[in-house]
Amino acid sequence: MRLPAMLFALLVAAPAAAACAPSVAVSPTPNGVRISGGGQFATTGAVIVYDRALAPDGAQASATVESVAGQTRSSLVAEGLLPNRAYGVHLHVNPCGAKPDDAGPHYQHAHSHADASNEVWLDLKTDTVGAGTSSARHSWTLNRDRLPRSLVIHAEPTSPDGTAGSRVACLTLQ
Repeated sequence: MRLPAMLFALLVAAPAAAACAPSVAVSPTPNGVRISGGGQFATTGAVIVYDRALAPDGAQASATVESVAGQTRSSLVAEGLLPNRAYGVHLHVNPCGAKPDDAGPHYQHAHSHADASNEVWLDLKTDTVGAGTSSARHSWTLNRDRLPRSLVIHAEPTSPDGTAGSRVACLTLQ
């Protein structure tokens, strides 16, 4: 089922008419932090596509990460991807760039190992029209001095060792 335009616009914090324009925001909270980003995937900018075959023209996504009171909650809403397909999705350490590798490695809470308890994995499966949502919750907070800077959509679902194939698209988080 395709997301209603109003719901998608609310989730990316932009009016429906501006859904194709990238939207990024950072909001310190009294005891934590909120980072987000979103918009329609373009060939340059803060919301970028690397593989149009897997993120067709018109595909868009929004992500929010909130970290407060010993908890980190992350959410992803995507629309216009390939229908009935699984994608691996992770937070990464650097902002998106012109090259897929510019986003750097996966963000890890503790620099120790790749798994869903130490990294934020937001794998999603799209529905019949290419829309999907995902969320994750962790019992740790983000370090304000070392925040994740992007969310990367990968070509394959995440394997137990943390790999997920080539990088399809990227959202810069601020």
